[in-house]
Amino acid sequence: MPEPIPVEIPPPTALAADPPADDPAPAKGGWFSRLKAGLARSTAKLTDSVTGLFTKRKLDDAALEELEETLIAADLGVAASRRIVEGFRRTRFGKEVSDEEVKATLAEEIAAILAPVAQPMTLDTARAPHVVLVVGVNGTGKTTTIAKLGKQYRDQGLKAGFVAGDTFRAAAVEQLQVWADRTGARFFPPAKPGADAAGLAFDALTTAKQEGLDVLLVDTAGRLHNKSALMEELRKVIRVIRRVDETAPHSVLLVLDATTGQNAVQQVKVFKEMVDVTGLAVTKLDGSAKGGIVVALAQDFGLPVHVVGVGEKAEDLRPFEARDFARGLLGLD
Repeated sequence: MPEPIPVEIPPPTALAADPPADDPAPAKGGWFSRLKAGLARSTAKLTDSVTGLFTKRKLDDAALEELEETLIAADLGVAASRRIVEGFRRTRFGKEVSDEEVKATLAEEIAAILAPVAQPMTLDTARAPHVVLVVGVNGTGKTTTIAKLGKQYRDQGLKAGFVAGDTFRAAAVEQLQVWADRTGARFFPPAKPGADAAGLAFDALTTAKQEGLDVLLVDTAGRLHNKSALMEELRKVIRVIRRVDETAPHSVLLVLDATTGQNAVQQVKVFKEMVDVTGLAVTKLDGSAKGGIVVALAQDFGLPVHVVGVGEKAEDLRPFEARDFARGLLGLD
């Protein structure tokens, strides 16, 4: 059995300055303004290079090659970058273009890549409860993503439960307990540190059915230093909860940290080997200059991107919208 990883438990103020229920109203300008502000570092990384490349310059082979290199450097990935550049080649080759024209066209091309994956995570509450297995490496924001989703579901009048399935990390259990208290969610803790995660999930789902919960969000371990052990643990959780509900889990949400850039691609590959990932949540875009990774993920995997996060508060995690993200990434209104 893997040894517990010592983690410093953050104080409650590290989660949010106030309980989520008391979060202030969204800042003036709404979600798009917060998204655009959160993407500012990624925008600067991408658009500074574009501005340097295009000042009434003819779009020739050399310019397109430099544009492709710029997009790859901004974490859009090789495949997406080539697709975008080929779009420019078909429609604008040989024409004189300005940096503003290039940015506007880039936003359109990026939105076209993102549109098929911009899908909200819908809950089938007729299942009572809809089970969401939340997976990802430690540190990506799984626990706070669960908390924010739980708060949003509560605001919709749904009854949520949190399962502290990362039983070896005291920090994860304590954080989830704090958020459950704040949001009024039913909390299912392990009986002791290192308790069997599958057994905990089984008991939680059994109780959730009895109590009529609408959604059950199950936190999980993310210790990739021993991939085979983690794979077996996740698969065991799934096998065991299917003894209670053969259709569970109804969603498998992979949480990715945008600050890891291209490492997120490898994480998707690894977790797709372990479990049937049904959708992605991308967090910490406000702390990253690597927001272009969302484009690479969309192009490479085609998995639904359900939500993106640009801050600590519950309303800073929102459904993913392709056009807003693309224009925010390019610094456009």
